[in-house]
Amino acid sequence: MFKKKVVSLALVITILLLSIIGCTSPQAQKQEENVLEQEWKEVIASAKGTEVNFYMWGGSRTINQWVKGYVAKNLKEKYDITLNMVPMDATDFVNKLLGEKQIGKKEGTIDLLWINGENFKTAMDNELLFGPFADNLPNYNRYMNTDSKQITTDFGFPTKGYEAPYSKAQFIFIYDQNKIEKAPYSFEELIAWVKSHPGKFTYPALPDFTGSAFVRHVIYEITGGYEQYYNLEDEAEIRKKIRPALEFLADLEPYLWREGETYPSTIAQLDNMFADGEVLMSMGYDPSKATSEIVKGTYPDSARTFVLESGTISNTNFLAIPFNSPNKAGALVVANFLESFEAQLSKYNPENWGALPVFSYDKLNDQEKEELADLDLGIATLSQEVLDKHSVPELPADLVPIIEDEWNKIVGK
Repeated sequence: MFKKKVVSLALVITILLLSIIGCTSPQAQKQEENVLEQEWKEVIASAKGTEVNFYMWGGSRTINQWVKGYVAKNLKEKYDITLNMVPMDATDFVNKLLGEKQIGKKEGTIDLLWINGENFKTAMDNELLFGPFADNLPNYNRYMNTDSKQITTDFGFPTKGYEAPYSKAQFIFIYDQNKIEKAPYSFEELIAWVKSHPGKFTYPALPDFTGSAFVRHVIYEITGGYEQYYNLEDEAEIRKKIRPALEFLADLEPYLWREGETYPSTIAQLDNMFADGEVLMSMGYDPSKATSEIVKGTYPDSARTFVLESGTISNTNFLAIPFNSPNKAGALVVANFLESFEAQLSKYNPENWGALPVFSYDKLNDQEKEELADLDLGIATLSQEVLDKHSVPELPADLVPIIEDEWNKIVGK
């Protein structure tokens, strides 16, 4: 009697496991087999009346409201798709997918991901993503510069069509035009300004994200650009190549705030120093930062933004579809909508989010350019056209820890 109960329980468990992790519904199996071969109108038809689970970072109320409001409303009205926003850190949902891959769960719960950087590389290395799908999106081909490294690489790692661009961030410098008559637009002018205004410039100590990005700009300028680093794998050679830039920064220390004896520990500390007039420049990864701080009353109304003539680092964050998404057609339609001019313009509006759009300005028609020009970005935000013309890509993600280690040895010792 006891043995029979054990066998029965084991059988029930086995059946449940098979139904949960080992099987794929006929609808999902059919989508996986042919969704990338379908005409776009067929993809839209397949997605009609379905639900799409969008897993994304949920730490911003502003972003969450835009997704659950504007995006969800338009998807329902245009495509009869119900969007479910599921807040979760990227590392957590990548680990979730890793676990599902290991146990053979062919039909999961995630349809669409907001992802980039090391999390994308981990997902690709472990075959966690569906695709390549980017070329199947009409808006990807209509609005994106598909030859740009900012679209085809993610922190130096080839996207291979397994990601579709979603938003951009770009490094900017901030200054007070009442105290600095003319912004130093070239790297040489910036360094000359720093030396002629000792104690009025600094940057956050590494590994602060913004401080680390500033140091990468110096590496680009001193060592001859970013291209040479994409094919470097030998760590000793990388350290040798970046050393002249770090020695340059060490030599610059006597002209920095407190003569470089100490650095702000965070970008927030540097922002406070700029607001108090202790230093005359700040920096950031959000081109709308100065405008936002003016609106908050943190920065003076005379705060303005500039980028270097040679370009400032920008990176892209992306959308991806898991290997076991149960609704790949729906995920494709949602991704395509998020890449539309309409959605990107709404996202760019500071009242909605303020995130940089991923479309190429050169691919917009006259009416779209006019709508873009009419958007009020605030008095201290540079135009999309200016930012696009002064943009350079990130280094591969695995170089960043090496740079930070060398900075601590040579500069921050």
